[in-house]
Amino acid sequence: MSVEVKDVMGRVAIAVEMEAEFAEIVAAMQRFKVGAVAVVDADRRPVGVVSEDDLLLREVVPRRTFASFGPGNRARRRKERAVRAADLMTSPAIVVTPGTSVKSAARLMHEHRVKQLPVIDPVTGRVCGTVHQSDLLRVFIRPAADLAADVTAAVHAVAANPEAVTCDVDRGMVTVAGEIADVELRRLLREIREIDGVIDVAVGEITVTATTPEAVFPPLL
Repeated sequence: MSVEVKDVMGRVAIAVEMEAEFAEIVAAMQRFKVGAVAVVDADRRPVGVVSEDDLLLREVVPRRTFASFGPGNRARRRKERAVRAADLMTSPAIVVTPGTSVKSAARLMHEHRVKQLPVIDPVTGRVCGTVHQSDLLRVFIRPAADLAADVTAAVHAVAANPEAVTCDVDRGMVTVAGEIADVELRRLLREIREIDGVIDVAVGEITVTATTPEAVFPPLL
């Protein structure tokens, strides 16, 4: 079963209003020990995000250079001078819902180079929590029994004779052994790798039966 954002998210919505001033934003970041905060409108719907990078532009960019007055730098120049969340934020906000899979949330963070995402209610669109990179990493410390149950379910879904297949699960590492057809084994390895919390999967002592005379099974897929 796929682990979803609701299983790991923080229930505190770390957000500021659009009129929040520079010092208020910094205070919110320090209070919650985060590197970014969502910016919400009057209905608590996220419209953008202010990150530490947005705030630090005030310190790292020279106040007056010819380059900063060029057409391509006007937006950045406005952000350097901004004091309100509405002017400091990067928009639109990248958001997820409680039902978003952890894998999808991780992919969004990686693609957009962010360390946290506002979580919104899928019906109202209002922010209802926050999910951080550290929250997503919790899938790798899932209870061993839950992980083993998902691996067993994958075996029963793929193998024609699941009783002939054994899977040893040890701290996120899965070792497949027993007897199984080649095409089933290839599919089983793929299915196990997709289970949330699995770090890697390997083949142990196993008898692989070919489904076709010319079938060739690669040692690891």
